[in-house]
Amino acid sequence: MAVEVSVIATSSLGDRSYLASDGQVAIVVDPQRDIDRVLYLAGEKGVRITHVVETHVHNDYVSGGLELARVTGARYLVAAADEVGFARVPVSDGDVVPVSDPVRLRVIATPGHTFHHLSYVLDEATGGGWQPAGVFTGGSLLFGTTGRTDLLGSRHAHDLAHRQHASARRLADLLPDGAQVWPTHGFGSFCSASQADAPDSTIGREKAKNPVLRLAADQFVTETLADLDAYPAYYAHMGVANTAGPAPVDLTPVSRADAGELRERMAAGQWVVDLRHRKAYAASHLAGTVSLGLDGPMSTWLGWLVDWGTPITLLADTPEQVADAQRELVRIGIDRPAAQATGGVEQWAAEPGQLRELSMADFPALAAARAGNTPAGLPVADVVLDVRMTNEWKAGHVEGAVHIPLPDLPKRLADLPPGTVWVHCGSGYRATAAASLLTNAGRRAVVIDDMFGRGEAVGLEIVTEA
Repeated sequence: MAVEVSVIATSSLGDRSYLASDGQVAIVVDPQRDIDRVLYLAGEKGVRITHVVETHVHNDYVSGGLELARVTGARYLVAAADEVGFARVPVSDGDVVPVSDPVRLRVIATPGHTFHHLSYVLDEATGGGWQPAGVFTGGSLLFGTTGRTDLLGSRHAHDLAHRQHASARRLADLLPDGAQVWPTHGFGSFCSASQADAPDSTIGREKAKNPVLRLAADQFVTETLADLDAYPAYYAHMGVANTAGPAPVDLTPVSRADAGELRERMAAGQWVVDLRHRKAYAASHLAGTVSLGLDGPMSTWLGWLVDWGTPITLLADTPEQVADAQRELVRIGIDRPAAQATGGVEQWAAEPGQLRELSMADFPALAAARAGNTPAGLPVADVVLDVRMTNEWKAGHVEGAVHIPLPDLPKRLADLPPGTVWVHCGSGYRATAAASLLTNAGRRAVVIDDMFGRGEAVGLEIVTEA
């Protein structure tokens, strides 16, 4: 293949961007907002970025396309049908974009994820003409699934699902089985109807595996819409930012806060987020903080939980961890944290009484507690709270548990019965975030830091919902 396609993964948001190069010039597809990663990769390969393309106006992150095009002088390709507040090269179905002598792009309208969604076929010159190497599919045809169709409002979901089906079929008919599929979503992003079932794929594989290419339109629409779960609240702000034209990012260090300022910020209702691993948080943390460790999808859950615009202060062991968190947050439009603090937890407390611990257990301990044999050192499990998403709950949950998805918890604390709350998710990450919210509200909580699959194995009754 004359063109090398490199993946730029953003695992925290479940997305991929791409840099496609012929060794001299490069195309960048759906770049994230922190474009220094892209510039570094292009420099490493010794190529000049001449084209930046967007498959659609993104709903799950702020795009870096406009700034990347400005910095590099590249042509910025955006759907002509999308009304945007900046200059770009408008492209439409059927357009052919020359990139270099051996490379071109063909624009294919693939509505479904959005109304004006585009896919880009990457063609290579051969002795006999042009040969499609693959297709950048954005939120259209994904690995074993498709992009969800309800992000523009539930009233459009049914119509867009039908269009998604037709678009996927169109790609399958236009391209040979050996053509690579390069999607943006599907790797953990809430923009996909379900998650990728493979690390890479081709048109031929998708014909064999993907429901959109195996089911009739009506059946695909019914099944797709039935399986959609909630998506992050901050998505409401992403499309607006991307349509207006995102500003450049500022990743310089934010101001440092001492113990007194941290206390004042929490007293004012601001969020102070502890980025350390949940076990470190449980061992000792500053009262009033929220646990969202950098080892998990911190930005997704923080952006979903916090009231948009609320000042956020970050706590971490090191300045490098704060910098990593800043990078994650600018991708969803939280541009500048209010403050930061690093070092030992003792430095964050104005007085010893501000430090507290959080009890942790596992599913065997819960099974014992429900059998009347609560392990020593742990309180009785008055309430079992499941903070997983609705689809997870329906697939199987602990009998008698209360279900409140983590994003709903801040506004539904009053729905919990009285007593000590043992809270779980699928692994412990969301449960620790929930427990921090519960204790901040005056409830006693125990984190079940364990994989949910162990529950049934240790004797807990697991029930499902149709």
